[in-house]
Amino acid sequence: MSAAPLSSRYRTAFVTGASTGLGHAFAEMLLGEGVEVWGTARDPRRLAPRERFHAVALELGDGAAAEQVFLETERAAGGFDIVVNNAGFGAFGGFAETDFALWQRQLEVMLVNTARLSHAALRGMLARKRGALVNISSLAAEFPMPYQATYNVVKSGLSALNESLMFETAGTGVIVIDFRPGDYRTDFEGAVTRPEKLPDAQQERVWAAFHRLMASGPAPAHAAGALRRALARGRSGTVRTGRFFQAVVSPFLARFGSLALRRRIVAKYFDL
Repeated sequence: MSAAPLSSRYRTAFVTGASTGLGHAFAEMLLGEGVEVWGTARDPRRLAPRERFHAVALELGDGAAAEQVFLETERAAGGFDIVVNNAGFGAFGGFAETDFALWQRQLEVMLVNTARLSHAALRGMLARKRGALVNISSLAAEFPMPYQATYNVVKSGLSALNESLMFETAGTGVIVIDFRPGDYRTDFEGAVTRPEKLPDAQQERVWAAFHRLMASGPAPAHAAGALRRALARGRSGTVRTGRFFQAVVSPFLARFGSLALRRRIVAKYFDL
C-alpha cells in the first residue's frame, strides 16, 4: 500500500453527512491527506469552516433536489475523484407496531436516494475514467439487528448494489468500495428515531445492548483509517471495520458456520 498522501491520487471528494460521526471523521481524514472536500449537512451551519473544505446544504430526503445539488457542486468542483455516501438515520421499534411511513422514509432516504447519488456520481467518474465510489453499508448487512428491520434492509441493499457495481466498473479506472462499519462511538444511537417509551422488556434489553455497544465502540478515526487504507489500495472491494470480534471473528464464524450460528451470535450480542 502506498505511503504517499491520498492527494497524489485523488484531488477532490464529496462526503454526505459530514457534520458528525463517521462522515465528519472521513472528511477530516481526507483533508489531512491534502484532498479538497465538499461536505454536506441538512444545515450547513453545522459544518465548521476550514481550509480546503466547502460546506454544502443537502437534504437527502428529496432525491431529485439532492441529485441536482450534487451535479451543480460536481460541476463547480471540476469533478469528484471520491464520493462517500454516508448520510442516513436510524429507526428503532417493532416492525409491525411502528407506522409504516417511518420505514418507507428510511428506505427512500437511505437506499433509493443514495442509489440515485451513486448513479449520478458514477456517470461522471466513468466519463473521466477515474474515481472511487464509497457507499457506507454496515455489518448489519451480514448480522441484521433486532428492531431495526428496515435499516438492515437498506444496508443489505447497498451492499448488493456495491457488489453489482464492482463487476460493472471492472477495468474502467473507477473503483467501488463497500464499506461495512460495526459499532462506533458516534452518538448515532442518540439520533435514532424510536418510541419515547418502549412497549416491552425485550425491546428495552435490546435497546440497552445497542446503546452499550455503540458507546463502547472504537472512535470514528479508526473507521477513517480503514477507509484511507482502502482508498490507497486503489481497488474495489469490501471493507469490514469495527471492534475485532465484530469485524473479523464474527464474519469468519458466519462464513464457515451455519445460519443458526449467525443467529446465535446476534442473539448473544443483543441480550435476546
